[in-house]
Amino acid sequence: MNALSIMHITPAVPNRLPVAAAAVFLILILSGCTGGAGVPKFDGNNAYALLKRQCDFGPRPLGTPAHEKTADFLAAELKKYADRQFEQSFTYQSPSRKRAYTGRNIFGVFGKDRKRWVLLLAHYDTRPTADEEVDHAKARQPILGANDGASGCAVLLELAKMLHKKLADTGVVIAFIDGEDFGPGVDEMFIGSKAFAEKWREVMKPVRGFDKFEYGVLLDMVGDKDLEIRKESYSTQRAPDIVAKIWNAAAELEYDKYFNSAKPGLGQMIQDDHLPLLAGGIKCVDVIDFDYPYWHTLEDTPDKCGAASLQIVGDVVTRVVYSEPAGE
Repeated sequence: MNALSIMHITPAVPNRLPVAAAAVFLILILSGCTGGAGVPKFDGNNAYALLKRQCDFGPRPLGTPAHEKTADFLAAELKKYADRQFEQSFTYQSPSRKRAYTGRNIFGVFGKDRKRWVLLLAHYDTRPTADEEVDHAKARQPILGANDGASGCAVLLELAKMLHKKLADTGVVIAFIDGEDFGPGVDEMFIGSKAFAEKWREVMKPVRGFDKFEYGVLLDMVGDKDLEIRKESYSTQRAPDIVAKIWNAAAELEYDKYFNSAKPGLGQMIQDDHLPLLAGGIKCVDVIDFDYPYWHTLEDTPDKCGAASLQIVGDVVTRVVYSEPAGE
């Protein structure tokens, strides 16, 4: 994820989710009320464990052993639960590093012969340099990426388990996208999403019954303990109906405080993996917590994230996915 110059990261954020959020989290765990009858319940604690599991590999930039181990882990997890699991391999020639890298976009398909299909995605690579560190020595080190990378994947991994237990009426493709945070500049970012956007129809040929994506939802930086997700401007401009769908689901779950409509994020235009997909003809929105003071620093660690935040985001995505009609 990269922000335009008009985006400002706040200098300080409380280190725990507000008491009200903790109360909501406890109520949901006790009541299990995230969807309709028979819909599996999202488990924020499981998602948090999956976040930590990714961080156990260490920093995961493209081209490192930790990156490959993470990709193998995500592929193996999807293979356990999906009706079909496959990958898109691509080669990226880096102008700045003067070498080629092999990337892997990893897909899990949930459903067969569906009339409608929804794409859920998150990036799994992490930033090779902590460029927001003031100390130049620290700025050259790779980040752990607990929130910026692992959090979105953790939500989708937990959702994959749920979809294995009970498929949604609509078809779902979960995608773990590579090379989002490569950099250092935006000209060398979003590598995997660009590769997918160029060939998504060809990549999706193995999916039985697939014609097109109704829409896509990108999850990025959704684990911050002090969660506040505002509407991202490219998303509201290009896919306002999908943004409304997500925010309506949050309102139904009484998560208005965390999916904030009162602060619409005017001017918060985030350059992220949804932009190549929008350019490639997939209506995709970015669900992202803009204000995270540990962004691209060495402090983006699991203790800055929380199970309660993952629960909130997971509940909303669950509500959206399991509310989708089968189509005709």
